[in-house]
Amino acid sequence: MGLEGVDDELARLVSETNLDHAPERRKIREAFKDVQLRIDHCLFKAPYTEVKTEEFYEENSKGLEIFCKNWLPKDFPIKAILFYCHGYGDTCTFFFEGVANKLASCGYGVFAIDYPGFGLSDGLHGYIPSFDDLVDDVIERFSEVKENPEYQGLPNFLFGESMGGAVVLKVHLKQPDVWDGAILVAPMCKIADDVVPPWPLVKILTGVAKVLPKGKLVPQKDLSEMAFKDLKKREQCALNVVGYKDKPRLRTALELLRTTQEIEQRLEEVSLSLLILHGKADIVTDPSVSKALYEKASSNDKKLCLYEGAYHSLLEGESDEMIFQVLGDIINWLDEHVLKKGV
Repeated sequence: MGLEGVDDELARLVSETNLDHAPERRKIREAFKDVQLRIDHCLFKAPYTEVKTEEFYEENSKGLEIFCKNWLPKDFPIKAILFYCHGYGDTCTFFFEGVANKLASCGYGVFAIDYPGFGLSDGLHGYIPSFDDLVDDVIERFSEVKENPEYQGLPNFLFGESMGGAVVLKVHLKQPDVWDGAILVAPMCKIADDVVPPWPLVKILTGVAKVLPKGKLVPQKDLSEMAFKDLKKREQCALNVVGYKDKPRLRTALELLRTTQEIEQRLEEVSLSLLILHGKADIVTDPSVSKALYEKASSNDKKLCLYEGAYHSLLEGESDEMIFQVLGDIINWLDEHVLKKGV
């Protein structure tokens, strides 16, 4: 691996472990847990002693064990609750740990899951047989949290990065009057042209997907190279050991493409309070569609922040200064909206 803090034994464990199924992913995450939290990244440097964390598995209505994690203010009241939706191939147990700790230290209760097939949850690694089913899994878990008497009456916000932005928008479109607002970081409203295979190849892959839906056959460039601007932080992606890094599975790729096409056609139906943040140099998800979302959404309360020269991973892969600028913009927006709710 060539990364500080990773000995030969751990490096061998990564190279020899098949991550298709959850037990192996859980085992390797446990082995790397301490190494991950010690990496030299600005998100992990602050000692958040005022935050308590909880992580556990919960069986959903489909019989799948879903990994859940919460970050909560310790010994002071919660201002609002945030429900986080991670990006494609990602997990809520790596870079997002630092983001969640920062938000919780500012008074926000943060709740997240790994989707089925991702991170530490049950399911074939990187496989999305139905994006709508994935959205229903998210709604099921977040609805349980919202029904907890401890959180009744608190403002509640959705928070999605990249593909998680598409999940958030689909949750909202299914539940248009349930949420107080949404934060969308480089949302996957449209996959950038540089990432989508040429249309003739898409047609061929669509046919092959009927026979080999789980096949890792979709050509893809190195996403970390495209998404992370800071070279040192790009190298640290290798320590996200339960992230999905192989070629996309056929069914997954087609579900993502279908979902973005649907969202792009339904931008006018988005009606909740919105904070949209996108790097102008993003070549993974298209920033022009974030502009279109801002312009077309029927929301009366919406804000668009575009960052000059920034790539896709605004909260993980930029300079320390840019990461804290984006985090500050998110926290300021949340604080303003909590005040509006009179909390």
